[in-house]
Amino acid sequence: MQIVMQENDFIVSKTDIKGHITYGNETFIKMSGYPEKELLNAPHNILRHKDMPSVVFKLLWKRVQNKQSINAYVKNQCKNGDYYWVFANVTPSFDARGNIIGYYSVRRKPNDRAIQTIEVIYADLLKAEKQGGVNASEQLLEDILKKQGVSYDELIINFQK
Repeated sequence: MQIVMQENDFIVSKTDIKGHITYGNETFIKMSGYPEKELLNAPHNILRHKDMPSVVFKLLWKRVQNKQSINAYVKNQCKNGDYYWVFANVTPSFDARGNIIGYYSVRRKPNDRAIQTIEVIYADLLKAEKQGGVNASEQLLEDILKKQGVSYDELIINFQK
């Protein structure tokens, strides 16, 4: 069953450099369905839904490890099997010397129209991934962006408008 975020909800979490959860706000804990003690120190992918193509996370990790932020639509799975969609912004956190010490993510309610479109794209990316691996999925994403004449960031932001 789908859980829908409220317009004013913000899900906030922090992870260490390996992607293990070090902080989650009350909304994050509530939406996930996990008790806080099960979330803390768990890998963030504990929430990964099977409908999420690996290429999205490959791009996310590439960006944040290169000290860049990224926006993405993510379908998360709750502990009980329910799911929810988010519009996520993931940003690296730095120490005083500019070294990455973790990642900070703020998620909000995605545009409903965006989800209808992104579900189709993600299904195609997953199909390509199952047939030819992550590289095939990545090539399909590049083809979609080229056909649309936009960058990944432009595509994602335009969906949220």
